[in-house]
Amino acid sequence: QVQLVESGGGLVQAGDSLRLSCVASGRTFSSYAMGWFRQAPGKEREFVASISRSSSTYYADSVKGRFTISRDNAQNTVYLEMYSLKPEDTAVYYCAAAVGGLLYTPTQKGEYGYWGQGTQVTVSS
Repeated sequence: QVQLVESGGGLVQAGDSLRLSCVASGRTFSSYAMGWFRQAPGKEREFVASISRSSSTYYADSVKGRFTISRDNAQNTVYLEMYSLKPEDTAVYYCAAAVGGLLYTPTQKGEYGYWGQGTQVTVSS
């Protein structure tokens, strides 16, 4: 069992940067692949980025080159650094955890068993 708490969201202007954090409870954080998803009003929750237990990463095409996912196992924390933000990045951002192998970088919602409560990111034009 793992509990996830996101932070770092806010209101920014287009072109700005923001860093989201997700802290996991428990002592087995390194056992989980971690991911970030986002959900805009009226839209489905969509994959943003994932990082495996061995820190392999995978990104959605829409954020590739602008977002960076990383993890600090000593701090039980996964980060999402977002650069060159666009109004279309506006959404609630969710952190999620999945059980899997060292190179596992899940991209589907159903692969994740644990979710945080979300943090709002709003990008104004």
